Amino acid sequence: MTRRKIHWSKLYSFSCIPHRREPRHDQVGQRGYSRVVHCNDPDNPEAVQLNYRGNYVSTTKYTATNFIPKSLFEQFRRVANVYFLVVACVSFSPLAPYTALSVLAPLIVVIGATMAKEAVEDWRRRKQDIESNNREAEVYGKDHCFHETRWKKLHVGDLVRVHKDEYFPADLFLISSSYEDGICYVETMNLDGEMNLKLKQSLEVTSSICDESSLKEFKAVIRCEDPNENLYSFVGNLHYGGKEYSLSLKQILLRDSKLKNTDYIHGVVVFTGHDTKVMQNSTDPPSKRSKIERRMDKIIYILFTTLITISFVGSFFFGIETRKDLSDGKYRRWYLRPDDTTVFYDPGRAPLAAFFHFLTGLMLYGYLIPISLYVSIEIVKVLQSIFINQDMDMYHAETDRPARARTSNLNEELGQIDTILSDKTGTLTCNSMEFVKCSIAGVAYGRGETQVEREIAGRKKEPAAESSEISSGESSDDKDVDTSYPSGRHIKGFNFHDKRIMNGRWVNEPNHDVIQKFFWVLAICHTVIPDVDQESGEIHYEAESPDEASFVIAARELGFEFFERKQTTISLHELDFESGTKVDRNYELLHILEFSGSRKRMSVIVRSEEGRLLLLSKGADSVMLERLSKEGRSFLAETRDHINKYSEAGLRTLVIAYRELGEDEYRIWEDEFVKAKTAVSADRDALIDAAADKIERDLNLLGATAVEDKLQEGVPECMEKLSEGGIKIWVLTGDKLETAVNIGYACKLLRKGMRLITITLDSPEIEALEKQGDRDALAKASLESVRKQIHEGKSLSAKEKTGSFGLIIDGRSLNFALKKDLEDSFLDLAVKCASVICCRSSPKQKALVTRMVKVKIGRTTLSIGDGANDVSMLQEADIGVGISGVEGMQAVMASDFAIAQFRFLERLLLVHGHWCYRRISMMICYFFYKNITFGFTLFWFEAYASFSGQPAYNDWYMSFYNVFFTSLPVIALGVFDQDVSARLCLKYPLLYQEGMQNVLFNWPRILGWMSNGVGSSIIIFFCTTNAIIGQAFRPEGQLADYEILGVTMYTCVVWAVNCQMALSINYFTWIQHVFIWGSIVFWYLFLVVYGFLTPTISTTAYMVFVEACAPSLLYWLSTLLVVVSTLLPYFSYRAFQTRFHPMPHDIIQRKRSEDSNNDNENSGELPVRVKNKLKHLKENLGHKKSG
Repeated sequence: MTRRKIHWSKLYSFSCIPHRREPRHDQVGQRGYSRVVHCNDPDNPEAVQLNYRGNYVSTTKYTATNFIPKSLFEQFRRVANVYFLVVACVSFSPLAPYTALSVLAPLIVVIGATMAKEAVEDWRRRKQDIESNNREAEVYGKDHCFHETRWKKLHVGDLVRVHKDEYFPADLFLISSSYEDGICYVETMNLDGEMNLKLKQSLEVTSSICDESSLKEFKAVIRCEDPNENLYSFVGNLHYGGKEYSLSLKQILLRDSKLKNTDYIHGVVVFTGHDTKVMQNSTDPPSKRSKIERRMDKIIYILFTTLITISFVGSFFFGIETRKDLSDGKYRRWYLRPDDTTVFYDPGRAPLAAFFHFLTGLMLYGYLIPISLYVSIEIVKVLQSIFINQDMDMYHAETDRPARARTSNLNEELGQIDTILSDKTGTLTCNSMEFVKCSIAGVAYGRGETQVEREIAGRKKEPAAESSEISSGESSDDKDVDTSYPSGRHIKGFNFHDKRIMNGRWVNEPNHDVIQKFFWVLAICHTVIPDVDQESGEIHYEAESPDEASFVIAARELGFEFFERKQTTISLHELDFESGTKVDRNYELLHILEFSGSRKRMSVIVRSEEGRLLLLSKGADSVMLERLSKEGRSFLAETRDHINKYSEAGLRTLVIAYRELGEDEYRIWEDEFVKAKTAVSADRDALIDAAADKIERDLNLLGATAVEDKLQEGVPECMEKLSEGGIKIWVLTGDKLETAVNIGYACKLLRKGMRLITITLDSPEIEALEKQGDRDALAKASLESVRKQIHEGKSLSAKEKTGSFGLIIDGRSLNFALKKDLEDSFLDLAVKCASVICCRSSPKQKALVTRMVKVKIGRTTLSIGDGANDVSMLQEADIGVGISGVEGMQAVMASDFAIAQFRFLERLLLVHGHWCYRRISMMICYFFYKNITFGFTLFWFEAYASFSGQPAYNDWYMSFYNVFFTSLPVIALGVFDQDVSARLCLKYPLLYQEGMQNVLFNWPRILGWMSNGVGSSIIIFFCTTNAIIGQAFRPEGQLADYEILGVTMYTCVVWAVNCQMALSINYFTWIQHVFIWGSIVFWYLFLVVYGFLTPTISTTAYMVFVEACAPSLLYWLSTLLVVVSTLLPYFSYRAFQTRFHPMPHDIIQRKRSEDSNNDNENSGELPVRVKNKLKHLKENLGHKKSG
């Protein structure tokens, strides 16, 4: 097997350091670091005794043995299901007013349907597990040859070979690869969603172990950390050949990542199965329940209370009536034979009989509790999620990514969002950086015009070019600068125009030596990998971040082309300003000090061909400017001024600096750095940072870069629509204050005429205390400063109640604002502002702010982000929305909903959110209405029958009520109903406030529907009994009996509740017509078929419809009269409401109807009356929030 000759070692940070042992191994072998792996030594007795887990993986929730008990436990966690289970058990006793089977059948159907859904979902996971566990892997056997085996049969210590484009079967220690120096490329999309290739490298001592003889002799021991979920660290030692070598993440290949651009690798299994890092990370996300679902539980409790109350009332009066049946030895109702009865009806023991009647009542009135509610809601939410997933208006063709509802539990919550907390980079912007400006030696270069500059010019009502002073270094003669690209085409990542330094003209600039060093830094200080197209010769760059790629591209376009990286050198094609010709230069790469969130900078140490040792550095101005030497501040004031102006233009800035090192200084530092790097301890990263900090000092300032991260398409319009809908928007970003503010204006988060309240610690007093170094005094002064600014902001907002305010706070101030004694004041100020921007925010601060808004305000929050640093914020909010952008898929994997662009949030909330909230609210209210209507007819009948406990209906009538005769129409309502079209939802975003104010599922609305149910039951019972009782019903002149009354009353109930549904629906489809009228038809078919069964089965339903009801005109007239009378109150209420007190959707529906009649559907504005109504709704929302 041939090996590639190119040496790519020492490419990434610290990889070029010899692996020497440092006597700091106190962590390895102790708690948390106790794992021992015997490499390629399966017969070792110690390895056998360790007995680590196998490589079998299961992601299923159930197994074949525990599915039934575990699934049943899940079902009976719902209080309603427990109730029906108890009722089903008691129904086998004489207490039951109906047969046991009629209770068990609906319960089994509902529970069985839910369990079947769980089984199908779990079986899908099971199939994925089977596929994963049975993949093939090559393992080194005892016969010293590689054999194919299944993944699930691998064990810790096995030596495996993985080929190109294959997945790693377990967490492996990299021994060697097809490259001589043991490097390989890895794709980690399955782990973190990132498509950029990662570079891994084996230890130098094992990189040559690849042939049969060396593999045969290879025996080693790894002592390392125990299994954990941290994907970005690994601590361990390799004991091999009598020596000890430290291991890092560079030598670890994680399960489910893929080998790319490398023919093969050899590795040793370190972690298997559920011990692998990917499986350690596969924890369930935090459980979220919508506010409607939580309120629904309270309604269930109300219904339980009602059930107990009416059962108590019935048993109380039953006890009184029973006691009266025996008075002075005389029987009042002698036909009941009180002298020969059971304990359930014994005038001598009336209290005991009443108690048993109470238990009977609990079962009889159980139909107040909707048994099919939960399963119906689950069905509806799943179908709603499918509609969201298939909405082509939220499909991003460029990336081939549709919207995804990753959970169906929170659909209706999308319609009740009060506050959106958003990341900026990659969420509002494209995260596709373009190099547009730079400042070198105090001179500003670049004349590109950014989106933010155009917005600033619009606010100032002057041309953008005139308002920008950033390019003040150019003379008026330079205004005719050639803005075309040299190649005549747009170059991704490069949008820079300035003829003074383009096309090699930089050599004519006064500070050409500084310009040369500036572009050296851009061309050398990075971790980019060049990829040369063999056919075209074009170079493509693989970079870890878009801005790093833009720097390398900018350096290339301006004469410093990075074209090759091998072993320990970086090679450039660069313009030599002395000779004026292009030359190839090689720079020996000695060390890379990587960028991190805490360091906020990156440096490389290189040796030039002339033997000069150079430290090239780039980083945030907050950490770089303080590291400048006294001699290196020549143009600090000009550079700082340019950085501020770049920030105002919405650009991301980095400071560029360098330093020339002495040989002795470098040698001493390298020894200390090597010790820190080879230390195997929990604080190794801190030791490395401390060592790096010592060399990154006394820098010489070269200048600053400015890259533009353009806003995504449609962001300003989306922001504007969401704000019109009354949704508050907070932006939590790591940008500087000036940058964030101007981005806020560009995306219309901040609007013209809005008063800005700024809370910042960038004041002379605070800066003076910082220089003194007194931390206690600084903290105290900072706290008081933030307190004072918050108080002033509240005073300003109180004085000017009519104005709109925007709040801007920086990260340092936010630390103090989130303290307990200031948190409430800060939040009071924030909720009075239409928009809030938190600058320089850390991921932890984002999560804390989200939690504060969610808990303190008590309203629904939505967070949206695209990166791994947004995960905690997404999980903390009521709803997390992930953007599937260029920062990987970690945010998406932690989210509840996923979209490709921020602008799709407008449709997700204003359309789907509005519809889902309305559908679920009406569905639940209607569910309770129909069950109360049905349940109370039972109660009125029992009162009519002296509280005897006799049900009004046949057992199977009652059992099928919620399952067949009324269930499908309510599901259709929850899936298809629309009050207005999607176009009108977007046109009138104020409609969204119906959900924010919860007008469709507040307690008055819920109690109103319950009252409607009680009223309907009264009308149905009393009208039916008055119309039927005492009337001849059969040809022989027989009067209507118990069976006929029950059928007639049940028919009226089925008609009434289904017609009530027809009145409630705003948008009819053929499916709703089929379900509503089909349910009624099915009732009649059931009556006919069930009535033809033998009397022992059909009991009271035997031939009652065919022989008695159907031939009777009275039956049909009574049904018509009762149904019309039942619907009349709701119809009258809706007619009155629509005419005199319309809801917003009523107004828009009427206007749509009028426009349609006038063939002018798309014309004009809303009438003044309509606008006033919507304005009143918005003001009402504001009063509720302030209250």
